[in-house]
Amino acid sequence: MALKKDLSIDFLGVHCENPFFLSSSPVGSDYDMVAKAFDAGWGGVVYKTVGIFLPDECSPRFDITGTPGGPWTGFKNMEMISDKPLEVNLENMRRLKRDYPGKVMIASIMGSDDGEWRTLAQKVTDIGADMIECNFSCPQMTSSTMGSDVGQSPELVARYTGTVCRATHLPVLAKMTPNIGHMEEPAIAAIRAGAKGIAAINTVKAITNLDPEHMTAMPVVNGKSSISGYSGPAVKPIALRFITQMKQHPELKDVPVSGIGGIVTWQDVLEFLLVGSSTIQVTTAVMEYGYRIVEDMASGLSHFMARRGIDRLSDLVGRALPNIVPADDIDRSFKVIPEIDPARCIGCGRCYISCYDGGHQAIDWDDYTRTPTINEHCVGCHLCLNVCPVADCILPRHTEFRPGRHPHPVTCKLHYR
Repeated sequence: MALKKDLSIDFLGVHCENPFFLSSSPVGSDYDMVAKAFDAGWGGVVYKTVGIFLPDECSPRFDITGTPGGPWTGFKNMEMISDKPLEVNLENMRRLKRDYPGKVMIASIMGSDDGEWRTLAQKVTDIGADMIECNFSCPQMTSSTMGSDVGQSPELVARYTGTVCRATHLPVLAKMTPNIGHMEEPAIAAIRAGAKGIAAINTVKAITNLDPEHMTAMPVVNGKSSISGYSGPAVKPIALRFITQMKQHPELKDVPVSGIGGIVTWQDVLEFLLVGSSTIQVTTAVMEYGYRIVEDMASGLSHFMARRGIDRLSDLVGRALPNIVPADDIDRSFKVIPEIDPARCIGCGRCYISCYDGGHQAIDWDDYTRTPTINEHCVGCHLCLNVCPVADCILPRHTEFRPGRHPHPVTCKLHYR
């Protein structure tokens, strides 16, 4: 039997049975889909963005990076907000909340002017949603009055957030675009205007692949394509960076965050919690693997918490933030020299080649015995450790302090795989 811990958490005043939410996307766009996800164990849904505007979608509209048939590195989509009539979506959300009262319903909305934002906020409030997420971040809308073009303007974010907050009593999340230099600016604008939390990140504007046959990007739509949103594991480092920067900002450090971007495994969930997310949202991984991935997420987190003696999920939120510091605060007084385990070494030479051509020529190579040896030129960069294909063959071992630096205890990661 799988280990189950209490993974519940309170978010924006709403009790969530667990932190696992479907993000606003095709994976949560009608009654049957969301019901199936709830039955599989998801704690809530951010129902696919509804609006007054009904998009005219293109075909095809998806592309991937990665080996065909293998795990996706990333996923590109050219899909806009829901193409279902507003009243149909409102009825779906109303039924879901009625049939699954213990699950959390977040209504994602997007308008093009104050009147549309106000109307949408009032309508999703009336059908019983638990929260509202303002979508300021979709990168592939055909109108510049909607999506990420709005999200890049702190003034518009503040204006529309304020409009929504005045039209509802529900807690409001502002969903941020990563297609910007400093996410803190629109996030602060949203909070000052009344939002209670931030959702981040949405997809990154990108071109995934070029098709040399038709001389355009993928996917090919009648010989043309366009720049649009990129998601999946490739964007996780970007998401973690933006969330960390927001949670370390004095004006945002206490603002709840729903983390999004490249979450596939329970380890990914843990990482988003550690940088300050209270809940997480998933789309791409569900599109690739299905709703049941939530079972592994719940089991993995439960086992991690049990091993660490952690009883409450909230105790994990933000735990890594004090240890992520500005570059000028990093301790640069020492270097950690790795050691090659001859019993594990397979003589492939990858460490030698990478160090010679891309490092500091700190590995000698014996052609006769096919043996690498670390020499005195090592600067402790650990390129060799990262290219070695054998687990624990090359590991950090010896700490050397730079001349004139005072020796002191050093914390170092000793195992990587």
